[in-house]
Amino acid sequence: KEVYFEQIHTPGERAQSDFTHMEDLNVTIAGEPFPHMLYHCVLTYSNEEAVSLCFAETFEALAEGIERALWQFGGVPLQHRTDHLSAAVRRLDKAGREDWTQRYDALMQHYGMTPTTNNTGVAHENGDVEQAHFRFQQAVDQALRVRASRDFADRASYERFLQDLVRYRNQTRTARFATDQQALRPLPAQPLAPCRELHVRVSRFSTIQVLGNTYSVPSRLIDTTLLVRVRSEHLEGYVGAKQVIILPRLHGRAQHAINYRHLIWSLVRKPGAFAAYRYRDDLFPTVAFRRAYDLLGRTTSLRADREYVRVLHLAATLSEVEVETALLLLEEAGTVPTAEAVRELVRPIAVQQIVIGPINFQPYDQLLPSQRCAHA
Repeated sequence: KEVYFEQIHTPGERAQSDFTHMEDLNVTIAGEPFPHMLYHCVLTYSNEEAVSLCFAETFEALAEGIERALWQFGGVPLQHRTDHLSAAVRRLDKAGREDWTQRYDALMQHYGMTPTTNNTGVAHENGDVEQAHFRFQQAVDQALRVRASRDFADRASYERFLQDLVRYRNQTRTARFATDQQALRPLPAQPLAPCRELHVRVSRFSTIQVLGNTYSVPSRLIDTTLLVRVRSEHLEGYVGAKQVIILPRLHGRAQHAINYRHLIWSLVRKPGAFAAYRYRDDLFPTVAFRRAYDLLGRTTSLRADREYVRVLHLAATLSEVEVETALLLLEEAGTVPTAEAVRELVRPIAVQQIVIGPINFQPYDQLLPSQRCAHA
């Protein structure tokens, strides 16, 4: 049988990192499933660990995770080991792999770390972080059981839960981590924050194409060339040195993210374009909007598109939440959700101004009969 050889770890010598899936823990956010991953980094001598939430094995997620871990550790080890690099860039062509490697090398050079990888399919060569995955997921599961709920109000609450658990686990490694820290080399003056930069032109459809996916942008940017910086979870769009937009990043290819607020001003002028719009389903912010449109189609078929676009315009100019509440109230009352009916429910209420006159301090004097009060 194959023999595994136990290794001696040296303080400050190596960090190991990898991604791990968390779907099996069935975490939900506000009642909705929350499929996600963690980037996990471990110092092999002390087992001090750091985690970052992410959604795909991308270079940006890896780079941001490494930087957060190093700044948490307060120093830089000599080496960084991860699994075979193609695992994070699968399905990329040769040019894509070369670009990824160049950026990874630049990141390692910025911190003065030597990059090392295990052989393809040989996970035990990255054994410290693989074992850390297993132990950390066990700890998360146990903490969720103690909490008696796997649901969190928002993502920030869940991330605090994870970081609190990391701090608790790291408390057991204080002595060895102190030895690790003495051997770690100093951090650079600032993080590198590496990202991919692309120049894209905004089409006449008010959309851009980034890494095989379609995103809408404000219509004022049509025919403008944007510098897009690709981060792990979002895209930053710049015109010159000015940031003009931030978009949530889509992972995979052939997907689209269309924000009705970017298009509604033109759509109000051309409501007839709504019925056959390629990305029409993206223009229903919630199920309540979809049900309202269907009801308009059954009751005012000739004016359904025009009425719905006007309702959507109210959501963009006033409040999507208030318009959704109005739609639900109209649905409950059996009323057709025309734009006028919605406007009546969300119309701003004039607040009467209250004028407060000068205050008379004389009654207070009666409470202090033995003292004289001076009034300004």
